Amino acid sequence: MTENVISGELKKDALDYTIDVFHRGRFQLVQPKKIGHRSGMDAMILAATIPDDASGKLADLGAGAGAAGLAVASRVENITVTLVEQSPVMLDFAHRSLALEANAAYHNRIEILGADVTLTGTARRTAGLADRSCNWVILNPPYNDASDRRPPDELRAQARAMSDSDVFEKWLRTACAILAPDGQVSVIARPGSIGLILDAFEGRFGATEITPVHPRPDDEALRILVTAIKHSRAALKICPPLVIHEGAGHQFSERMIALSNGLSELPRRPARKSK
Repeated sequence: MTENVISGELKKDALDYTIDVFHRGRFQLVQPKKIGHRSGMDAMILAATIPDDASGKLADLGAGAGAAGLAVASRVENITVTLVEQSPVMLDFAHRSLALEANAAYHNRIEILGADVTLTGTARRTAGLADRSCNWVILNPPYNDASDRRPPDELRAQARAMSDSDVFEKWLRTACAILAPDGQVSVIARPGSIGLILDAFEGRFGATEITPVHPRPDDEALRILVTAIKHSRAALKICPPLVIHEGAGHQFSERMIALSNGLSELPRRPARKSK
């Protein structure tokens, strides 16, 4: 495990980390304890959009410590994963995560790439994001509006807040460029971002499916899960909601338990057959 990047950029008291267990022990993640973004339900839901029988190459853009990409590798055996992250600090955590003995089974299927996902053209390709090189792309871009109250540390602010109004345009432009024909992109974001996402899909993606994610059946959606297919012309679908909690307490729904533990997929809905 490397120490130099983190110790060179952060104060000593910010170096605390946790090693968290996901998918009922099938993989572990090294995450910062006091600073930065800690992965959880969003990453597990995003990873669930990749079908159990998927194959080929997946890019996890803005991977952080690698939660979503590792969750895909944990459940889907015939897929290789590239964790793409710009922050040197979070790259270090991704390397720490992959180096864990508990993750040894994935060493030959996961690579880590330090790159800015907003690069274009030759600069993007030189950074290692080659044209039409992936079959699947997942991304969890900064989803808070820059006008929202910023988190107390800068690393967390970078992970959660949009630095400009066209973040989805930039990230989805790269997603389209690196996806092979008919490749799938999956995005998780706030419901208020749907207009920006659909604008960025224009001319690039179709067959869009939107799944609202609700804390409870009667609550407003806090997230939207959006998938689309490169250059498809199929119509948009609004899918049944995903409900996280059931009952009066904080117990997860049976479906959410299965998704968060890598026991079930959340695939795109099959085309409706004509009567």
